[in-house]
Amino acid sequence: MRSAHVLVTHVLGLLVALCAGMPADAREFRSSDIYPLDYPTAQAIVQVDRLMRERSGGKLGMTVLGYDDRDSENHTAAQVRNGQLDMARINLSVLSNISPTTPALALPYLFKSKEQTRRVLDGPIGEDILASLEAQGLIGLCFYDGGPRHLYGKKPIRTPADMNGLRVRVQQADSWAGMLRAVGADPVVVPNDRIYLALHSAAIDASEHNWPFYVSQRHYQVAPYLSITGHSMAPAVLVFSKRVWDTLKPDEQAIIRGAAKESVPLMRRLWDDSETAGRRTVEAAGGVVVTDVDRKAFADRLVPLHATVIDNDQLLSLVRRIQAHEPVEQSERPRD
Repeated sequence: MRSAHVLVTHVLGLLVALCAGMPADAREFRSSDIYPLDYPTAQAIVQVDRLMRERSGGKLGMTVLGYDDRDSENHTAAQVRNGQLDMARINLSVLSNISPTTPALALPYLFKSKEQTRRVLDGPIGEDILASLEAQGLIGLCFYDGGPRHLYGKKPIRTPADMNGLRVRVQQADSWAGMLRAVGADPVVVPNDRIYLALHSAAIDASEHNWPFYVSQRHYQVAPYLSITGHSMAPAVLVFSKRVWDTLKPDEQAIIRGAAKESVPLMRRLWDDSETAGRRTVEAAGGVVVTDVDRKAFADRLVPLHATVIDNDQLLSLVRRIQAHEPVEQSERPRD
């Protein structure tokens, strides 16, 4: 069940729109994100709403409900597919059970840098992946950043050997789980909103996520060592319900699609700023950022395991297209 404050937010959003003179034929959609309102992706959806209202003369709007939502992303994706929810930002790996191309993007060390990831997703490869979601009842609007992701816990992790015996949190249907087992770790499925408690109670030893999540959820309080492994750069995706989409006029679809695309630069700017600010927050709180990680050793152990996930020609073709993408310039090498 959605929390009461989310329902209140939805009602208030509708009342504000009505008081502002919403046209009689207006449509107010609902979008969900599991992260707080100040999270970069949630702020980007606020921008989508603003652009939709401006360009439709107030006929189209997006109520940004679901921030701080406790529903899992798997549940949210199902709601979008069946039309109970209009739009949502979800991690692409959540779709691994329903979309044949998405597992590839979560493969460890597939992308060489954040900049390369963005170029790939902004180009033909990204457009093909977004288009492939339609057959699964989803309209892929755009990609939002989801990484790089790092490991964090109560002790430093510098080499694959440091993973041996660790209980590491994973999300449901995560292809990363099998690879953790291959390096001697024990993957444990834990919902997003229970990671803090699981770390605090020692139900798990470590988790992995990106800077904004690590900081916004205050995980540095119970897992003070963040090791810059950069093992995955799986993106998030903004999806719209195809059931609802098919009820819209072409010009309405164009407004929504355009607003989503134009929210991406804002999201990326906020994301980059949050990574920089997040590091300062962690270090000020006594956390330790472990930079002397042997990434090559991790890549040497994990990249050969791609074959355990790549189980069809379509995935193999996608991986090869990404690997063949233009190399990263020296000035664009990843930052910690």
